[in-house]
Amino acid sequence: MTRAVGLPTGRAGRPVVMGVVNVTPDSFSDGGAWFHPSDALEHGRALLAQGADVLDVGGESTRPGAERPSEAEELRRVLPVVEALAALGPVSVDTMRSAVAAAALDAGATLVNDVSGGLADPEMVPLVAEREVPLVVMHWRGHSTSMQSRAVYDDVVADVRRELAERVEAIEAAGVPRSRLVLDPGFGFAKTAAHNWEVLRRLGELVDLGLPVLVGTSRKGFLGRVGRAAGAERAPLERDVATAVTTAYAAGCGAWGVRVHDVVAAMDALDVADALMADGARE
Repeated sequence: MTRAVGLPTGRAGRPVVMGVVNVTPDSFSDGGAWFHPSDALEHGRALLAQGADVLDVGGESTRPGAERPSEAEELRRVLPVVEALAALGPVSVDTMRSAVAAAALDAGATLVNDVSGGLADPEMVPLVAEREVPLVVMHWRGHSTSMQSRAVYDDVVADVRRELAERVEAIEAAGVPRSRLVLDPGFGFAKTAAHNWEVLRRLGELVDLGLPVLVGTSRKGFLGRVGRAAGAERAPLERDVATAVTTAYAAGCGAWGVRVHDVVAAMDALDVADALMADGARE
């Protein structure tokens, strides 16, 4: 039985910095640089040294169009990494499969980050309720192979807000208290660039739902196109400055946490945000 745990907290009242450890061969952000367990472990150690509060370990790419690995393959990818990193600091498991979540919790993870919000696997919410661990509930409208066809909204923020609230109500009814839930607007999931910008611009409306909000804009495609001519786009590794700006903005909006690939840039952005908000802050 997993020990009941609360939500992680950021340092000195700032948002939680969740460092991404992709144990996948086809990640959009790093192209599989950390696919080998030893490389993923080294990367996780580096992110903790740089200031990450939580490491988010995932074995399934959720970029648009990505095919799912088998359950056995996902387990093979994530379990040794979760077990090794959990000995060093807090670890969340990024998975839509309850079997993977259960094994990762047994290996030391203390938080489940499910991009489907428990919709992809009907056993996920009962598992989280039984294990008494926090759950990140992302706004989701379908798997990567088809999600962009569902990017149709009347008012994207109002629709996302309503759908997240409905999902929270269902999860609560299944036995998971609100105190263990985190909301994620799902940047890049069933959303166009214009949708992503509108959700980010009006992030405060989601924070006003009264639950912690995790912002995952890191290296997303809509950041690669900002300020560029039509058809031109920065590569994912060239989007960290833009990500850092959204990190500082999210902090100002009251976000609980930020999920990032570049922890150093995130920490710098939060340092600047702290200085700007401090009374009389001067060199």
